[in-house]
Amino acid sequence: MNRCPRFLAVFAVFALSLAAAAVSAAPTAKAQHEIDALIAGLGSSGCEFERNGSWHDAKAARAHLQKKYDYLRKRDMADTAELFIERAASKSSMSGKAYRVRCRGKAAEPSERWFRQRLQTLRAAPTH
Repeated sequence: MNRCPRFLAVFAVFALSLAAAAVSAAPTAKAQHEIDALIAGLGSSGCEFERNGSWHDAKAARAHLQKKYDYLRKRDMADTAELFIERAASKSSMSGKAYRVRCRGKAAEPSERWFRQRLQTLRAAPTH
């Protein structure tokens, strides 16, 4: 009886399991800082946040996105700021409708664009 094919099959399953574990990792300290800063930045922005056709103040928007992020974080589904933006801050997971941000004196814009611009600014800032 040839055991080589069976060994290879077991090895392949093991290797794929390791690869999957590596992909779904906790955020790095830098990524966690960026995500926290994005959520806090919305909360302190004074902007309004539209979800599912209703506008909410920045404090309510922050609480909503923190709740969504906590859900994703427990499932290792948002380990980078980009994944947070894509999976939590861009659209409703219930309706699929895009979120929008409206800041004083400016037209409403897709929240994905707003968060990506904030992330770019955050990354461009000098670190201390």
